[in-house]
Amino acid sequence: MKNEHNEFMQHELRLPELTVRGMLLGAVLTVIFTASNVYLGLKVGLTFSSAIPAAVISMAVLKMAKDSNILENNMVQTQASAAGTLSAIIFIIPGMLMIGYWHGFEFTQTLLVAACGGCLGVLFTIPLRRAMVVHSDLAYPEGVAAAEILKVNAHDEDGKGKGTGTGTGLKEILSGSFVAGIIALCTSGFQVLSGALSVWIPIGRGMTQFPIGYSSALVGAGYLIGIASGLAMLVGILIAWAGFVPFYTITSTPPDGVTMQKFAAAVYQERVRLIGAGAMGVAAIWTLITLARPVIDGMKESLAAMRMPETIKDRHRMDIDMSMKSIGFVFLLTVVGLLAVFYAFVSPEGLPSGQVLAFTLVGVGVAVFMGFFVAAACAYMAGLVGTSSSPISGIGILGIIVASLVMYALCSSFGIFDLPGGEKFATATAIFTTSIILAIACISNDNMQDLKTGWLVGATPWRQQVALLLGCIVGALVIAPVLNLLYEAYGFVGALPREGMDPSQALAAPQAVLMKTIAEGIFSNNLAWEYIYIGLGLGVVIVLVDLFLRRTTRNLMLPPLAVGMGIYLPPSIQTPLVIGAVLGYVLDKVLKDRGAEEGKAARRRGTLFASGLIVGESIVGVALAGLIAISVSSGGSESPLALVGADFADTAEMLGLAVFALVVVILSRVVLAKKNG
Repeated sequence: MKNEHNEFMQHELRLPELTVRGMLLGAVLTVIFTASNVYLGLKVGLTFSSAIPAAVISMAVLKMAKDSNILENNMVQTQASAAGTLSAIIFIIPGMLMIGYWHGFEFTQTLLVAACGGCLGVLFTIPLRRAMVVHSDLAYPEGVAAAEILKVNAHDEDGKGKGTGTGTGLKEILSGSFVAGIIALCTSGFQVLSGALSVWIPIGRGMTQFPIGYSSALVGAGYLIGIASGLAMLVGILIAWAGFVPFYTITSTPPDGVTMQKFAAAVYQERVRLIGAGAMGVAAIWTLITLARPVIDGMKESLAAMRMPETIKDRHRMDIDMSMKSIGFVFLLTVVGLLAVFYAFVSPEGLPSGQVLAFTLVGVGVAVFMGFFVAAACAYMAGLVGTSSSPISGIGILGIIVASLVMYALCSSFGIFDLPGGEKFATATAIFTTSIILAIACISNDNMQDLKTGWLVGATPWRQQVALLLGCIVGALVIAPVLNLLYEAYGFVGALPREGMDPSQALAAPQAVLMKTIAEGIFSNNLAWEYIYIGLGLGVVIVLVDLFLRRTTRNLMLPPLAVGMGIYLPPSIQTPLVIGAVLGYVLDKVLKDRGAEEGKAARRRGTLFASGLIVGESIVGVALAGLIAISVSSGGSESPLALVGADFADTAEMLGLAVFALVVVILSRVVLAKKNG
């Protein structure tokens, strides 16, 4: 057990942890960060860990109460971060609208899927706490960072700090939020700034693209994910846009009347992204294989510890998880909830009662069984690379493939495909099942980060686990209304709520599109499997290259999932991530010439400012969505704040590039600034 002892770890310490005011503050932060993550996830296919900004805001607010303490602040960030992470369910559930099965988000069904799936994610990772948190050397980057912020603030309150506590942290995160918020308002609201620069480059008879995205939030996310993931994404971009896109545009003939630019874009959408999906699937499977032994060993150790008699008085409070009785009760309640919601989902189709019951039992069984295994994988990956960089999307690919194959077999045996709308029903059922799996996966991922923070600051595990359960419920209440708001305001790619909407403004929801495409391809037998197979082969090659680098070099690696994401996601999304990761690496090199303490403080400032960039852009995006929804519902414009027209596009691109460069400079100055005292 490796841990730096502090005064909050004493067994006799009985500071208030789960307080009414803390849970109310956690609920408010839950609403903010869940909304932010839903917007960011639908826009770019990525979510961020809200643990650090939640910790800073909690400290700033609770500091007004003189009897607040580090453990109470930890509970607030635990609740808020869990709910913010639960929003990863949006990686799959918008597919229900894209296939035309839903025409708006079903509140009760979305609520129960998110809440019950999230609670199962908490329960499935409780037995892993000792092995993966207490007795391991896993990094848990966001969890450790949040713990450091909490501990510094606690020392400041005791008069032992030197001005590096809450005030400084709040300043950095608010500054980042303000900068990104203003830029997002000028980009998506006033439209005087462009969101990306795209340069098309002819290559022989073919064509490719060199894009740069201008998102401040993604620069912040790139700064946090690190150089390994950033460079792996860059490799994926090069494979897609310097390899496959030029190759297919050179060797294929565009349809009559289609420009080469539009043809290249179609090649990327219809062929190259499927290659990326295949590569991500192999990477996800490889991840599960590599985690098999540590997961099994960890579960054996933790289950043995949990069988200890509850009456043992000398057990340290930091070694007490939720009781087996409590876990069993919550598990039973969540499974009953899932059975009820799945039955309600299937029954309107008018199928015989026996078939409805079969679909219900099989769907919930697949979700719970597979959710148990992906929970272990996600928990381990959170320790390796952090919550924000974990392969939730790769897990989702595995989930949709397994769910689709199971539902295909079940629908075939019942003759569902011979009925009108049978294929759509099968696709919807597979998506619904996968939604539960993803809810389990994303909370399992976050749970271990929070438990690591708690372990470092001296929290009581069972109280944290209760806070995580509360966070799941509050977050689930927020997800459906925010999804409806964004859908009505922007629409999704391939699913616009009203005629005449601008498709270019639709939220990409890239992960949901991918899941839907795979499911539809399995049920209709018209998926371009040859590109999936190319992706599978490429994924194997990437895994082998990564293994070679890890075994023959000291620091070089090529995370397979990050490469797959680089191929699959649009380059305008990936480039700011890469720039942010490279910037973080360069700044770390510069900081090595300074003292250890100054370097640590500088990295903390950068982490907080980068988190602020993410939060600021996301919150403005949600606010603008509300304005657009109000405007459209009143018969107004879909761009109610726009100050310029389409003829300003070229100027907006240049202005956007200049502002983007300014953000990079500001982030660098924040990190490298020398603080006195």
